[in-house]
Amino acid sequence: MTLTDTVPPHAHTAHIDPLVFREGMSRLPSGITLITTGGPAGQHGFTATAVCSVSDTPPTLLVCVNRNTSAHDHILAHQCLAVNVLAQGQEHLCSAFSSRKYTMAERFALAHWQTGTTGAPLLEHALVSFECRISRVIDTPTHSLILATVEHVQWCTTAEKGLVWFQKNFALTQKINT
Repeated sequence: MTLTDTVPPHAHTAHIDPLVFREGMSRLPSGITLITTGGPAGQHGFTATAVCSVSDTPPTLLVCVNRNTSAHDHILAHQCLAVNVLAQGQEHLCSAFSSRKYTMAERFALAHWQTGTTGAPLLEHALVSFECRISRVIDTPTHSLILATVEHVQWCTTAEKGLVWFQKNFALTQKINT
């Protein structure tokens, strides 16, 4: 059972121009993920950078899902999701999963997928994939904040660089020897 909380629409009023906020946030590098789900209504997914670790006991991720995203209601209905972290060379998937000009079938046809134990599609050759069940949803006026308990983790042993979004463009991670 998912617990749902609601944040009042005007709990805190910010006085920062949204464009200024977006420009500032563009300087915070973010991993690029494909959030996917599967179930009776089929496969659905979208590109997200608003994902972070909450805890390792139990392993939990926070996934922020825009309520206008076509996959939003399917994720909540299926009660499961996968967080597929993109690697170098998967930029085309980021673009396709963030564009409304592609149908879900067309998006998923661009890569090879495995079906996880929850039914969520797992991207082959992703840097890492986290298969999760939804444990709690916090509703805000624009997004659902999903706390997802991780049930399975798999990673690609050949992918060397992660794909990130930085200053409104793709960038790659690089290890620094210290």
